[in-house]
Amino acid sequence: MDLENQKRVKALSDEHGAENVVVILGAAEAEAAGLAAETVTVGDPTYAGCLAGVELGLSVFHAVEPQFKESVDETVYDDQIGMMEMVLNVDEIVSEMEDIRKDNCKYL
Repeated sequence: MDLENQKRVKALSDEHGAENVVVILGAAEAEAAGLAAETVTVGDPTYAGCLAGVELGLSVFHAVEPQFKESVDETVYDDQIGMMEMVLNVDEIVSEMEDIRKDNCKYL
C-alpha cells in the first residue's frame, strides 16, 4: 500500500474510529493483497509509511471475496470487477484474506 493511501486510511480511522472503517482491496495477486491487508491490520511491514508499527486492526476484504460481492449491486459488480474476477486466482486471494482477518482483524 502506497504512502498516500496509508495516510488516507489512518486519517479515516482517526476521524471515524477503526471499528467504523472497512478497507476494500483490489490487488491482482494474493501476496500483494496480503501485504496491504497486513498494513491496515498490524502495521506497515516495510516500516516506510505512517502505519509502521500502528496496529489499526481494521476490517479488510478483497473485491472478489463473496462478502463484498454479495453486498453490492450485481450489475455494478459485473461491470467493474467481473472481467478481472475471471482472470484472478480468486481462491488464493480469498484464502490469504481469510488468514489475515482471522489473525489480525479486531473489528469484523
